[in-house]
Amino acid sequence: MSEPASISSGIAARYATAVFDLAREEKALVALEGDIDALAAALAESADLRGLIASPLLSRDDQGRAIAAIAAKMGVSALTANTLALLAQKRRLFVLPQLIADVRARIAAEKGEVTAEVTTATALTAAQAEKLSASLKARVGKDVKLKTAVDESLIGGLVVKLGSTMIDTSIKAKLAALQNSMKEVG
Repeated sequence: MSEPASISSGIAARYATAVFDLAREEKALVALEGDIDALAAALAESADLRGLIASPLLSRDDQGRAIAAIAAKMGVSALTANTLALLAQKRRLFVLPQLIADVRARIAAEKGEVTAEVTTATALTAAQAEKLSASLKARVGKDVKLKTAVDESLIGGLVVKLGSTMIDTSIKAKLAALQNSMKEVG
């Protein structure tokens, strides 16, 4: 099962390297970052777009025309539009989610940023997010970009994943630890 995933990741990494290097040479990393964010949002919102990139039933030409129309409608840069057209021509649109993640990681590394995945019981206010980002920056020494999610089952507190480190201060985790310690006693 992991073999197709690693193949997809390898394909995505090659395209991501190419598009990132071209954008850096053209001093268009800001435009590329905007395009990548827009594509990620479109993929998250549109089941039709996810179907388009994953469908083996659509011909190269159909995928190419559809992705070109989407790129034009979104107003992405020529570099991103050409990359999408090449992916369609080579029947590689299915790697778009991995490509987006890879390009985001490369842009973050270029900017000296790291991304922290933060899950909270309720949505963070802007002030809370800013304070958390500043605390994490002090810990890792780099700018920290927060990727937030809400999970009401945490009851309270938060879970922070920063690289290979996970900090879990949720009430759910504390209750689970208490339950385990009570099982050990009795």
